[in-house]
Amino acid sequence: MPWALGMWTDRPFFQNTVSLVFGFIGDKVPRDFIEDREKLRGGKFDVAAMTAALPQMRDQFRANVDWIEAQLGDGRPWLFGEFSLADVSAYMNVWYARQSLATMDEIMKSFPRVAAWEERVRAIGHGTRTEMSSADALEIAAKARPESPVFGDPTDPNGRKPGDVVAVMPDDYGKIPVHGEIVSLSAQHIAIRRSDERVGEVVVHFPRAGFLVVPG
Repeated sequence: MPWALGMWTDRPFFQNTVSLVFGFIGDKVPRDFIEDREKLRGGKFDVAAMTAALPQMRDQFRANVDWIEAQLGDGRPWLFGEFSLADVSAYMNVWYARQSLATMDEIMKSFPRVAAWEERVRAIGHGTRTEMSSADALEIAAKARPESPVFGDPTDPNGRKPGDVVAVMPDDYGKIPVHGEIVSLSAQHIAIRRSDERVGEVVVHFPRAGFLVVPG
């Protein structure tokens, strides 16, 4: 269920939150960021349209957050009773809005359970990690070699198998294909081997839900 819930939080809820945030910050959006998003989307990243749609986006954001409020209505601390990926996925949108909206405290007054849940998620923190530059990360990747096991899916409805050359891309707004040779696949994942000019051979793993697999 957390994976299925992620399709809501990553798609309609996230798109609503993005439109709300960029509609709110308007002319503060850097031009280079807009250009980057337009390359990703293959179309206009229309901040003016997002600004014009602010009243609707406020309504939509409120409706999405109210679903979280309702789920917490029986006093449970987390969406499914125990902390799970569902909480992480849903929290992302509330966190994102809070980073950009000066009115977020006012918005959240209507959702006391969500506000308390927010605090619980925030208190978990980020754990222990080692910071590194992108250059250091690429150097480590260049020295490593993929160890992904090779296996097929005998029930694949399209007869795909390891060794087939395919392209994988999201089916929403960022339709940039990644080309490679299938290493493994199942109902929920596909992994493809490709060569990158900076780090050499890599195996990239994708979910199946929400992604298109076409001959590459």
